[in-house]
Amino acid sequence: MSLFDHTRQQHAGATAPLAERMRPRSFDQFVGQEHILGPERVLRRAIAADRLPSLILWGPPGSGKTTLARLVAGVTQAHFEPVSAVTSGVADLRRIVAEAKDRQGMYQRRTILFVDEIHRFNKAQQDVILPHVEDGTVTFIGATTENPSFEVNAPLLSRCRVFTLQSLTAEQVDGIIGRALEEPEQGLGRLQVSLDDGALEHLVNIANGDARVALNALETAAFATPPDAGGCRVIGVDIISDALQRRSPLYDKAGEGHYDTISAFIKSVRGSSPDGALYWLARMIESGEDPLFIARRLVILAAEDIGLAEPQALPVAVAAQQAVHFLGMPEGRIPLAEATVYLATAPKSNTAYMALERALEDVRQRPNDPVPLHLRNAVTGLMRGMDYGKGYRYAHDHPGHFVEQEFLPPALEGRNYYQPSTEGKEQEIEERMRKWWGEQRPG
Repeated sequence: MSLFDHTRQQHAGATAPLAERMRPRSFDQFVGQEHILGPERVLRRAIAADRLPSLILWGPPGSGKTTLARLVAGVTQAHFEPVSAVTSGVADLRRIVAEAKDRQGMYQRRTILFVDEIHRFNKAQQDVILPHVEDGTVTFIGATTENPSFEVNAPLLSRCRVFTLQSLTAEQVDGIIGRALEEPEQGLGRLQVSLDDGALEHLVNIANGDARVALNALETAAFATPPDAGGCRVIGVDIISDALQRRSPLYDKAGEGHYDTISAFIKSVRGSSPDGALYWLARMIESGEDPLFIARRLVILAAEDIGLAEPQALPVAVAAQQAVHFLGMPEGRIPLAEATVYLATAPKSNTAYMALERALEDVRQRPNDPVPLHLRNAVTGLMRGMDYGKGYRYAHDHPGHFVEQEFLPPALEGRNYYQPSTEGKEQEIEERMRKWWGEQRPG
């Protein structure tokens, strides 16, 4: 009996959590993921033919990654060797590889190595697997909740097909709950459990596509509900809420959820959607994101995306950063919200940012000519003798505190890096620039 079989047998007992007892035992019972497991899909055909390639199953918690691996274990003729990246190390991997070589040499039998939570393996542990995946000693299946692009070594990733699992829909979670309520052996059928409409809707909603969360909360609520005179247990919203406590956000401050959420926040502010920006801000706050990280992004947004269309945006964002630093959380969420709404509803312009990018391109791509003599500061007699500062015209000596002259090296004369937009305060800037320089201003 393999470790995998032994573990499955151990958990098959009545003391195992409901989510473990209700794991599908055939593909007919498997719910969801039709985009990769439909009858005509490549992965389903490969499983049926028992010719799986090395692959990585990437998806959120409770979407069926480990269950899918167990179903593969039940149908394959290859030896199935499961390990958990949480509890296994290099020595375990080397032992498995050695046994796989012996099995291949003596019995011509393949070995499938399943690593649950592969993102927990460090580079050295992943490197142990790599050559044996490459030479076919083992067929590798990894399961992870994290983006493989970030968490799996590029050489190992290049030798695997990545299959993305999706969160279960509300209808699918509802169906899984219904099956658990009816199943008399592995489920709660013998307890005569039912949920009122409000409780079922709340359970499905807070489970957030995670079947494991839904089933384990259901079991907790079932045993916390005393039977009525007829022996039935009717679970209401209050009991479900108490069993669930709160939703666990699909967010990891070191993982992809962090980057995806801040990206959605930034794009909502840039896109002038205060509602979208506030929603993603709330997601980050609820998930325990560092509030100063959010504040820093607001400061960047103010300078990059609002810019001179609303010059007060940057002071507002900096004030929010200072307020968060001074107040801490949870009060710091209030200035964060104020700054978020201010920036989202402000006129937008990235002209200052783009002007700098154009200037940087010239600095990097063109010769860096000397500073023109009239722009140099003549602080010594020698410098004055070399005509430093000669020809410079002091702006304050002229009407309107402006006088036309050239400020770029001769090779760059006429370059216009800053090009005002017509948004917000930049309309006034554009008018001043035209008044000073006319249609074609010099650099």
